[in-house]
Amino acid sequence: MNKNRETKEKICSFFTSDYHFEMITLPYISKKIEENKKIIILTENNLENTINKLVSNINLKDIKKKEILKLNWNNNNSSKFEEINDNIQKQKDTIVFVKGKQDYIKNTNKNLEKNKDKNNIKIIDCYDLEEISDKIDEVVSNYSKVLDTKGEKNIH
Repeated sequence: MNKNRETKEKICSFFTSDYHFEMITLPYISKKIEENKKIIILTENNLENTINKLVSNINLKDIKKKEILKLNWNNNNSSKFEEINDNIQKQKDTIVFVKGKQDYIKNTNKNLEKNKDKNNIKIIDCYDLEEISDKIDEVVSNYSKVLDTKGEKNIH
């Protein structure tokens, strides 16, 4: 999976649906936006409809909702890779969520590894729990932290 990122902190998360992914990550995303971190969501499927519905139903200030919705929640990943590269060159702290099936995460991480020496990028791999439920221990063993609604938690 992320074997080449041995020196970097490896973070994973698990979801059962698009809404579940969004509910798990929104508190973290909201906090990181406040810290002026750049957030990029690489996703196998378009999340615009679900995030719009979810944000309209949560108790947040309108300005915070707008900041969350301003993130690119669709699956046009080629433009997002350009943004990641631009952020790295400008040394902007960037958090990249990689959400999808195991093969998608693996292939996306291969593309992200080209920038493995850059210290201003944090990658959080978000797995479809239904797909990996029988091998979750194997997946988790490749990571040092897991992200849940309360934030990053050490695994080991």
